[in-house]
Amino acid sequence: MKLKLFILTAFLLIGNYAQAQRGVRIGYIDMEYILENVPEYQEAATQLDGKVQQWKKDIEKRLSTVDQMKVNLSNERVLLTKELIEEREEEIQIKQDEVLDYQQKRFGPNGDLAIQRRQLVQPVQDQVFNIVQEIASGKKYDFIFDKSADMVMLFADQRNDISDQVVRSINRAAKRTQATSKEDKKDIEQRESLSLEEDAVVTEREVAAEVKKTEREALLAARQKTRDSVRAVKKAEYDAKRARLLAERQARKDSTLAAREKKRNPPAEDDGDDGGGI
Repeated sequence: MKLKLFILTAFLLIGNYAQAQRGVRIGYIDMEYILENVPEYQEAATQLDGKVQQWKKDIEKRLSTVDQMKVNLSNERVLLTKELIEEREEEIQIKQDEVLDYQQKRFGPNGDLAIQRRQLVQPVQDQVFNIVQEIASGKKYDFIFDKSADMVMLFADQRNDISDQVVRSINRAAKRTQATSKEDKKDIEQRESLSLEEDAVVTEREVAAEVKKTEREALLAARQKTRDSVRAVKKAEYDAKRARLLAERQARKDSTLAAREKKRNPPAEDDGDDGGGI
């Protein structure tokens, strides 16, 4: 409560100062928006989400083991001595405590998830801080706030939002790091010389060109699929016809061989003598 009161007081003082000193520039950023538009952060966040899902499966598996131990004890209780029952109950309690410890280790306030999220966000926050300092110095801003922070912003004019400038600077830095050829570096330098509005126009053109390219590739793939299908049908017809011709040829060959064999070895004639006598 004290923090919010302090922030509100600070805004009032800034507002009064802005009115007294004409030309004061105030800007703001939206850290959540920036994080959503930094590919490296999103990729790392996706990997972290994969870990989280695996941790949840591990917890569910351990809880399932505990539940099965409880069911087994309930079914076998009448057959066990008091000492064995107490031993089983103690074993179940140990397993339950292990599950709770694992949950705290992964999802507690100081667990792996909280630590890795801080490690994930920190590099971007550092970049944002440095970029904001450069923008404030270069464009003579007096105050720049974070809209997504724990403060009350009842109204924020879009024209004072410099989040896109920050995202643009972060992505440029990433591209400069990844650039290997002189041509790539030259392209990056040309893009950096553009204003935010010009860069947006170029980006829109690139997106439109990429959409057309994707549509063209899809059309070519569909045509190729059709051609492959026609070829497959023709090949199947050819294979069937060839198999039929080979079968007919083999049948004629077998018939000729059988006729020749019969001619060479005619069947013995029956003379009518049954071997009897008087």
